[in-house]
Amino acid sequence: RLISGGADHEFLQNQRPCDVAGFYGGLTSTIPRLYEVARFYKDKGVVTVAGGQHFCKENIKEALSSGIDYVVIGEGEEAIKELLWALEGKLDISEVKGIAYLSGDKIVFTPGREPLKDFDSLPLPDFSLVRYAKIKLYPVERIRSCGMNCEFCTVKGKPMRSSPERLLERISFLLETRDARHFFIVDDLFGQERDETIRFCNILRDYQKDTQRRLDLTVQIRLDKAGDTELLSAMRHAGINTVAIGFESPIEEELKAMNKRLEPEDMLSFVKIFRKFGFLIHGMFIFGYPLKEGVSFSMSSEERVKRLKKFIRKARLDTIQVLLPVPLPGTELRQRLEAQDRIYPIQDVGWEYYDGNFPLFEPDKPMSAEDAQFSIRKIMSKFYQFKYMFMIGLNIFFFPSLVFFLHDIKAGWRIWYRSWRNYLIRFGGWIIFRKWIANFKKDKFSEKLKQAKARKAMRIN
Repeated sequence: RLISGGADHEFLQNQRPCDVAGFYGGLTSTIPRLYEVARFYKDKGVVTVAGGQHFCKENIKEALSSGIDYVVIGEGEEAIKELLWALEGKLDISEVKGIAYLSGDKIVFTPGREPLKDFDSLPLPDFSLVRYAKIKLYPVERIRSCGMNCEFCTVKGKPMRSSPERLLERISFLLETRDARHFFIVDDLFGQERDETIRFCNILRDYQKDTQRRLDLTVQIRLDKAGDTELLSAMRHAGINTVAIGFESPIEEELKAMNKRLEPEDMLSFVKIFRKFGFLIHGMFIFGYPLKEGVSFSMSSEERVKRLKKFIRKARLDTIQVLLPVPLPGTELRQRLEAQDRIYPIQDVGWEYYDGNFPLFEPDKPMSAEDAQFSIRKIMSKFYQFKYMFMIGLNIFFFPSLVFFLHDIKAGWRIWYRSWRNYLIRFGGWIIFRKWIANFKKDKFSEKLKQAKARKAMRIN
């Protein structure tokens, strides 16, 4: 590793020289670094291939002029195999579906690739190939894509699936070969195909009983799944301890403006059910989502902050994440905001800022971009504080009080562990937040934002 914390690619290339280097562009905020590393390998004569949700037709030209030789568009399992065959001369490059590349000065798009149908036939991911990473939380998948079609999301299309048995095989393989105990099921909506999901939970429960191993799993799930108590019970017995729930907004007026049928009180009732079942709840919020034209709604940033903090407190969420909306490439949200000429120029506010922590477009009035960014910092700094360091010590001091739960030691342990865990994470969150603020001041984003606004104003005038 370099002193900066990143991988030392010079060392890696000297140790194990590669002929083809692959890059994952699933997170738009990592794209500038991806291009930087790709140029490093390309300068050494290595063929560079990139794929991931970031890459779509509107930025293919940028990628191919930034150190990337081939871009895989869409799913990559079959495409990368055929591309390697083509590079070995076993197949004509034009026959590889779902890729883009340069032929002279012309960008060539090969025909699109049909979605995968048989997920069970794919080989199990080999994490031993990730030689220098210390993985504690292992990602596993059963269902790919999401049928919700949210305008801000890049995950689209009809859900494609593997069998519950195949997901169990992925987990058992990692347990037996890597001694993995903590898993994150990366399906965008756990609980799709309800009956098969419950069946998976049941076979995972039985597997843990048979092997005498306890596993810890995290999933992403819809809030309204709280109404399915059979599903929640099966999840808890399977070792699913943490649920990540996307709350678009807990503000009543905003929910109505977005044609959402949920009321804030309904949301609190659903959260209460998840807590009753013993789940740790990670709440995810989007602050200041831009409403569509013709929608009548206006609220100051101060009032939004007040409402959001009140909801978080009443919901008793274990951890939270509050982000600004991100108009990712290829999404309907980006297209809408571009049509309204609201997005800041990429030359000023680059891809590296597309992580939800920075304003990327002119927000709805009366809020300003500066207001929006300050607001999420205010909410997060209230939740993650230094004081929780003392609460950790106090919690440890009261550990002997578990003696009062001898009649139900499991319940007593859950109560004690939940508060200890949350205090630890909130103190750790404070440390991370402090580092982020320090880096923010060095980065001079405020100056870049002023430049972006000035450039935009000149274009309008």
